[in-house]
Amino acid sequence: MSPRGRRPASADTRGAIVEAARAEFAESGYDATSLRGVARRAGVDPALLHHYFDGKPGLFAEVLQVPANPDALIRSVAEGPVAEVGERMARTFLAVWDAPEGRARFQVLIRSAVSHDDAARMLREFVVGAIFSNLIRQISLRHKELAAEEIDVRASLAAAQMVGVGMLRYVIELPAMVDATPEELVAHLAPTLQRYLAGPAV
Repeated sequence: MSPRGRRPASADTRGAIVEAARAEFAESGYDATSLRGVARRAGVDPALLHHYFDGKPGLFAEVLQVPANPDALIRSVAEGPVAEVGERMARTFLAVWDAPEGRARFQVLIRSAVSHDDAARMLREFVVGAIFSNLIRQISLRHKELAAEEIDVRASLAAAQMVGVGMLRYVIELPAMVDATPEELVAHLAPTLQRYLAGPAV
């Protein structure tokens, strides 16, 4: 018989946490899932989640097998001149997803989202809330204060812009989008993203 109680740290523990998180995210969505709930489901001390993962965004990225640390990416985009945040966002997005592994992961994410309601809800909450809303809040603290409603609209527009580009470049493979170099895309995308992320309040 195995001893009852919390599971000790091990390679198997990390896998158990990911499986528990996958079930929690699927049942509750990204916003309603808590790290304590995942730990309880996995039978581990909540401190182990912080040991293995960089908060809830990092754990979610592991569940979805996103080839980057979301928090680290957001911090890198938020840092630097506010006037260049649109360019940094476009450049970072393409750097992550243009790699062969990134393209494959993006295809899986989008195909899952369009065929499963739970996957669509998780991805929507994560992309709009944890990525773009989080980024806009960080920028607005340095630049200007924005109402919560405006942050939500701006985050949704920025997400639509970049997810749309990703779909056309990596999933649908529209020739003009596939053939464009990252620098060409950055030049076109940066002004629009700049307006969404740090433009004047409406």
